[in-house]
Amino acid sequence: MQPRFDRPNFTTWPDHLDIAVTRLAPQPALPKLVEAEGDPVASLVDEPLVPIRHRRIRTLANYWHGGWAHAIAETYVRAEVSRRLSAIADGMAPRWGLAIFDAWRPLALQQVLFDTAYADPVTEPGFMAPVSHDPSTPPPHLTGGAVDLTLTFDGKPLALGTGFDDTTSAAHTASFEGTEGVPRELRRHLYHLMHAQGFVVYQFEWWHFEYGTRRWAAITGQAPIYRAASPAP
Repeated sequence: MQPRFDRPNFTTWPDHLDIAVTRLAPQPALPKLVEAEGDPVASLVDEPLVPIRHRRIRTLANYWHGGWAHAIAETYVRAEVSRRLSAIADGMAPRWGLAIFDAWRPLALQQVLFDTAYADPVTEPGFMAPVSHDPSTPPPHLTGGAVDLTLTFDGKPLALGTGFDDTTSAAHTASFEGTEGVPRELRRHLYHLMHAQGFVVYQFEWWHFEYGTRRWAAITGQAPIYRAASPAP
């Protein structure tokens, strides 16, 4: 069977969380989000890719379970990214946590995802960048500095207005800012949790955050940190 972006669907709609959401600290509106592309990576940071291990962070391995070619079962990020995710999870309110859809991915999988996305006419132009094979301009996920994630409640991953890898405008991070309700509040909550630990969000995907990448560098005004990486054999 041809893999699909909406399978497996590990998330649940958070409509039943109205009361729980009111117990979270109110979050300000999302700031103006921008798309930017940083300078080519010139430095090499000696920082390994590590598997995510934390009692309040679930790893879902969506692409591996979905049967995508070149997908892997383990979930890797850079060591500093793992530390920051752990700090976020440790500081979350009781019953809340994180779930990782995907993190480091090989270039071959990135190419398959791109080709599949744009074989579907519903996919918006610019939703996914063409795959770069230039070592100085690696795709974010290839660096280990990008992570796709959502909130969990009692360990259940939540769909924050859309499922993972939705390719419509509803997936834009700020698409619910003109509304009221649980999806808007939870997107704000996730954004501010991640922003407080130095992550930037990709404005077209509410689930996609980066640290140390070229996009992160352009948005924060710093130099990119991470090149392409591979897990240790």
